[in-house]
Amino acid sequence: MKKTIITVVGKDTVGIIAKVCTYLASNQINILDISQTIVQGYFNMMMIVDREGSTKVFGDVAHELEQIGEEIGVVIRCQREDIFDMMHRI
Repeated sequence: MKKTIITVVGKDTVGIIAKVCTYLASNQINILDISQTIVQGYFNMMMIVDREGSTKVFGDVAHELEQIGEEIGVVIRCQREDIFDMMHRI
């Protein structure tokens, strides 16, 4: 399994989840877990996805999601699970 952590942060607008999920589905990236909240008009979402079925490399996925974020006015970041775990290990 090629797990990736995706975070999405920005002002809440209609269609953020739809745009991100459409991209993931069209690239055969499976959503394993998702959590989202809105606090005082700010949208925050964290996803754990599996890229195993995708033909795209991590760098392309991260870059394309970043571009989608720019288009819709949010910041989208991707991290490989192993790097995420190491950064939060203490």
